[in-house]
Order: sequence, then C-alpha cells, then structure tokens
Amino acid sequence: MSSSQFSRRSMLKAGAALTVPLFVSGKALGLEGSAPASERVKVGIIGLGGRARGIVEESQELKNLEIVDVSDCFRPAVDRFIAEKAAGRNWVGYEDFRKLIEEKKPDGVMVETTTHARAWITVTAIQMGMDAYIEKPMCLTIQEGRYMVNAARRYGRVTQVGTQQRSMPYNNWASDLVKNGAIGKIKTVLAPNFVGPERWPGKPEMPLPQGGKEGWWDVWTNQAELRPYHPELHHGWERWWDYDGGGLCYGVTGWGTHSYDQIQRALGTDETGPVEMVLEEAVYNGPCGQFERVPDDDPTYLEYLNQLARPVAGPRAKVRMWYANGTELRLHLDGDWGPGLGAIFIGENGKIEINRNKIATNPKELLQRPDNPGPITRPETEYHIANWLDCIKTRAKCNADIEYGLRSTTLCYLVNIVREVGEVGFKLKWDPATEKFTNHEGANQSSYVTRPRRKGYELPALT
Repeated sequence: MSSSQFSRRSMLKAGAALTVPLFVSGKALGLEGSAPASERVKVGIIGLGGRARGIVEESQELKNLEIVDVSDCFRPAVDRFIAEKAAGRNWVGYEDFRKLIEEKKPDGVMVETTTHARAWITVTAIQMGMDAYIEKPMCLTIQEGRYMVNAARRYGRVTQVGTQQRSMPYNNWASDLVKNGAIGKIKTVLAPNFVGPERWPGKPEMPLPQGGKEGWWDVWTNQAELRPYHPELHHGWERWWDYDGGGLCYGVTGWGTHSYDQIQRALGTDETGPVEMVLEEAVYNGPCGQFERVPDDDPTYLEYLNQLARPVAGPRAKVRMWYANGTELRLHLDGDWGPGLGAIFIGENGKIEINRNKIATNPKELLQRPDNPGPITRPETEYHIANWLDCIKTRAKCNADIEYGLRSTTLCYLVNIVREVGEVGFKLKWDPATEKFTNHEGANQSSYVTRPRRKGYELPALT
C-alpha cells in the first residue's frame, strides 16, 4: 500500500460528509469485528503449504488484515487450501501469482513458497508494486539475497523476513540486555550445530500427481535443474541442496535461521556478520543429538523442540566463527541440549540464554527487572505480521527488514560453505562488506554464494 493510496483514502474520508451512500455494509464500516475498509491492508498469499496455513491461523485476530486471495502453481494445492481456510472469504485461487496481483490489487504479498523459488517471486512482486513478507530463509544464495535487498531499496518496498522472534517483546527485551551490556562485553556465544542439506541421489521418475495444469512442474522447479518428478522433491524439497540449505527441523536454514538471527539481533550486528570461521572436525552424517538426558538443568528447555528434533539426522560438523570485535561464536550444541531456536550469551559478568519465548539469566536478578515484559500471550507470528502491516501504512522499516534477513541467512550459508570446503583447521576470512572470502577463491565459488539460474527463471532486471 503506497503512501499515495493512503493519502487518497484520507481524501475520500474527508469528503464523506458530502457524498454519503444510502447503504453502507457493516463490514465496510468495521461493525462486524474487522477494521473499516479504509484501514485494512489487503494481502495475497503465494505458496500454499504448511507455513501458509500457519500464517492464516495465527493472523485471525488481526482486524486490519484482509487476505484477498491465494496462489500456488499446483492447482490441487489451491483448491485444498481454499476448502480448508477460506472460511467465507471470496477467494478464487490463482496458479499464477502475477494474475492475483493484477486482478486483486493487494497492497502486499506473503511469499510462503519453496526457498529456491522465493527470490524470483519476491523480486517480480516487488517490481509490480508489492510490499513483501518473505518466508525464511529468504534466499537460496547470498548473491540472490543481495539482489532482493537491492530490489526492495530500488522500488521503495516495505519488507519483513519471517524471523518472528524479532517481533516478540520478551525475546527483544532479552536481546537488548545482551546488546546494552547487562552482562558486560560478550566473550562467547554458544549455538546449535545444525544439520545441513543432502545431495539429491537421483531416483526413478514417478507419475505426476493429477490435477496440475501442463507445465506446473517446470514452474515449481523454478531456477533449479529440471528433474523428473518425484514426491520426495515435491514434498521434501527442504532436505536437498538444490532447493534449500538444510530447511528441516534442527536444520541450518530451518531452525538455524531463527537461532542465528537471534544472535545477530542480540549482538547488534544486524547489518554485518562474522569475519573469520573455521571447521573444527570432519563433516559426518549422524543424528542431531542423543536425547537421553533429563533437562532439569536447562530453564529454557522446550519439549516440543526436543520432540521435533529427535528424528533429524544428516551432515553436520562443529564450526567456530569470530566477529570483528573478537566475540567468538561456537556452533557446538546438540538438538537435545540448549536453546534450539536461540543461543547462550556468555559475558564478562554473567550469562543470558535466549530461546523462543523462554529466557534464563545468571545472575537471576536480571529477570526481576521492572521492564521485563514476560512471555507473549498471543500467537507468535501475529506480532510479526502486525509489525509488517503497521509498516506498510507508515513506510517505516520492519523489525526483520530484508537487510537483516539477508545477514542472518548469510550466516547459515557460511556454515554450509565452511563444511563444503572441508578444510579442518583452516581459518576462512569473510568480508561482510563485499560479501566475499578474501583468502579462498574456491569458497567464493560455492553454490551458496552464487549459482547459475535455469533459463526462463533469471531474476528480473532492476530498471
């Protein structure tokens, strides 16, 4: 929603006394629980998987949000989503998100697609005038992420990346304790040793599912190599190197995006990142934890995270990084120990452990501060969507602006790159300003820095 649209709406409201229609619906006036039409932000949802379902469910109480329609390149997914979630909304459902934008004219879109398609869809939507809520990880490579940032800045769009802990007051309060020196200079940060992606082994072609129009699999595949259809690609894409960076529960770009973003937020490094990193052991395939302990000594333990992480296994190895100020980041923790969606910050004068909506401190007195807002009481993503909607109106920067999202996603991909290079004990040097390695050209050729895009799915030129 552009500032000119809001100005126009203000003018219409000012002239209402002169031109009052005889019949105005209660919904239009905000008399049925929703905000008046002039105050609602119209949004389209692109990509109709599990995360999109969560978005709809967790935003039901946002009276100024109007989801005008939905889109997915696979028609059965559209029909299923409408049947489950429309709840009286007059959704048509689109297989081409561009038609949704052209015909329904939303103020913004929520890009809840596969990771490998996210950049192309986001940049296209931004060029069509959309503000964007972008699911995490926001990109498949560091270079395409920078392109997305450039597009958002070039066209003046409001962006929010889906790292919702940045909009949770309790997590932000704890992050500010760390950033503002409540435990002195931060010496060390402990965070999980997340599982990375696997290479697609090649499996026999399976029949395409019924219901999709001709060419939908090509559209779904987007920039990646066009492989024969297989349900483990279609429904398990986040596991594979060509489509994500480890998007599983307890994966590098799954939970890792949340954990590493929490680190960036608390250290005040929103627009930069580590400068050195080293692989501490050979990469191996194994479970993400032992899951044998009783967590009575972990006040930020969350049982649901433990249960989700339990079956996860894959390539992993401990990595250590350093920021320019000397703060050391140890990516060592297992899935059954410590904050799976956060980190432990060790300072000169104490320790603060931040997980999602759960905080522990040493000294414990820090939790007794009068400014402690306490745990959230509403759905966690509701706060984040509300911040995006507010910023669409005010044109302010969102809590998880696209630049912040790129820096946290970059941290994830640096983990994958260090493991891919595979040189145990060799300290790679990274320049956050140029987003290049300065002492290893091979690392700069990693497919998580850049990769060729399939013809027809090149990123649109920024005119």
